[in-house]
Amino acid sequence: MLMESVYRSEDVPIEERFDCWRTLLGRTHAPVDLVSEHRQDLRVVQRTLSLGAVSVWPSTFHPVVFRRTPRLIRESDPEGLHLTLPLKGMLHVSRERGETWHGPDSFNVLCTSRPFEVRSIASADGLHTGVGLEVPAALLPFPGRLRDRLTGLRLSAKDGFGALLAQLLTQLAHGSHSYQPADGPRLGTIVVDLLSALFAHALDTDGPLASQTHQQTLVLRIRAFIQANLHDPALTPSTVAAAHHISTSYLHRLFQHEEETVAAWIRRQRLERARRDLADPAQHAVPIHAVAARWGFRQAADFSRAFRNAVGVPPKEYRRLARNPDMAT
Repeated sequence: MLMESVYRSEDVPIEERFDCWRTLLGRTHAPVDLVSEHRQDLRVVQRTLSLGAVSVWPSTFHPVVFRRTPRLIRESDPEGLHLTLPLKGMLHVSRERGETWHGPDSFNVLCTSRPFEVRSIASADGLHTGVGLEVPAALLPFPGRLRDRLTGLRLSAKDGFGALLAQLLTQLAHGSHSYQPADGPRLGTIVVDLLSALFAHALDTDGPLASQTHQQTLVLRIRAFIQANLHDPALTPSTVAAAHHISTSYLHRLFQHEEETVAAWIRRQRLERARRDLADPAQHAVPIHAVAARWGFRQAADFSRAFRNAVGVPPKEYRRLARNPDMAT
């Protein structure tokens, strides 16, 4: 199963439960103030699953109000995005931009850098059950201005990319026994890819967009498309442009203000996925040429040369060092 930790309020003295959970939330999400009628008899079960840089935390608890205030933001801000999918019960969310209600059909999106108040509503059993997702904002390729817009959108969990993400989070909430610890970072990559695609789609369909914003969301869609098709050796700037019904020259103009060209970004993403697989103990028996082919490299020699230029050592040597890190010293 995945690496996870479990907090059960029943394992903590009654008088310490409320403060213990607030401290845990500060580490899992970000520091928040809590208000609850159940301060003296708070019941909580929270699992925290580690997916590399991403974390997922299914939880069941008595109704609580979570407040992230300007003071807490000044004191500590992990600069992350938080998504919550209620499974049983509802959420009422107040932000600078207004109020929203969320049930099992939609995601609540919060930014740790902005104030909010989330009021959890219990289901018939008197408890609220949901699954939270924490993602560092730096992993998602869009600027802060677009992140602010996302916190005001209603993201469906019933169709499209939202349904795929909800299905994965719900499955993890029900148990991670079908996965191995080494699967955590892989699942984290999948989550980030789905989230990027969901956000790009939501921004692109949220009414008329200014030209600059439209271009930014188109770049997000293109990045999501590339990440989903890295295995295809025919993936090139021209095929990417054709898939999005734009010219290759316009595609290059879209990326002229990015850190890398389209071709360079495709290559870096492929090499990063290959590097991750070479370092994975569960895949040590997979031939290097098979890893290269999996991520779109037609020729093993081309892959070896590109990998050495990017990482500093040949793929075979990198795999050996990853398995025996002491040999690098």
